[in-house]
Amino acid sequence: MNKQITKSIKSIAVYCVNVMRKSAKGRAVLDLMTSRIIENYTDVDHNAIKLRLAAPNYLCEWRNKTFSTKEPETLEWIDKIPEGSNLWDIGANVGLYSVYAARKRKCKVWAFEPSVFNLELLARNIFLNDVTQDVCIIPLPLSNQAGPSHMRITTMEWGGSLSTFGPNIGYDGNEMNQVFDFQTFGLTMDDVKIKFLIPTPDYIKMDVDGIEHLILQGGTNILKEIKGILIEVKDDFHEQANQCSATLLQAGLLLKEKISADDSDLAKFSKQQIFNQIWVREDA
Repeated sequence: MNKQITKSIKSIAVYCVNVMRKSAKGRAVLDLMTSRIIENYTDVDHNAIKLRLAAPNYLCEWRNKTFSTKEPETLEWIDKIPEGSNLWDIGANVGLYSVYAARKRKCKVWAFEPSVFNLELLARNIFLNDVTQDVCIIPLPLSNQAGPSHMRITTMEWGGSLSTFGPNIGYDGNEMNQVFDFQTFGLTMDDVKIKFLIPTPDYIKMDVDGIEHLILQGGTNILKEIKGILIEVKDDFHEQANQCSATLLQAGLLLKEKISADDSDLAKFSKQQIFNQIWVREDA
């Protein structure tokens, strides 16, 4: 019933928009509504940090309202990062954690987000929270080799997730149901350090919904220098889980914690548990 109601509402909305487009006054009203929608925001207060976050649709508003409860382990991990650290946020989405790390821990954040549907909101959130000097957007995907390939996207909604770059691998290792794709240039983590001349990260947060293991393979030199990483892994996607562990162990990192991410994006689509793994260097 809910799906049918949603479908009916969408049909009515499309009809109304098409009618309004036929007149100058109607188009003016639509332009005004569009500009007002993108300017919506939600105020969030977490751990004495007040954030103002873009909320142009239900998905973004949900992300904002569940900021403190969706992945509390990620926030706790950020809270323990030493002030002034360099953080790579790989799979930054609309930048909630990038902005929080910059505000809470005064981190210098490099936010990797290649989705064209999320980049505008990522930039807006950085601007709204006055951290333009602290968060730098890198709008290119990462993988295990440099070169052009396809960015495959499962939803064109603002704030959407479950996208991938390169091989058609979904969050569970199976072929994904893409609704949009475009070709862009990808890099490895080691390439980014050399070609862009940005500082080696002290810490990495990685959540890209499927190709975490490939990205790690492209950063073997970087991984030998970091102090810690938080990475989202699906245990029964064996190729991903096993290769992530092997690469991180080879880099001299140890698995400190493995926390169920029950409210993560992946958990909504999977019957199996998703885990945020926290790896550290023993002498860090």
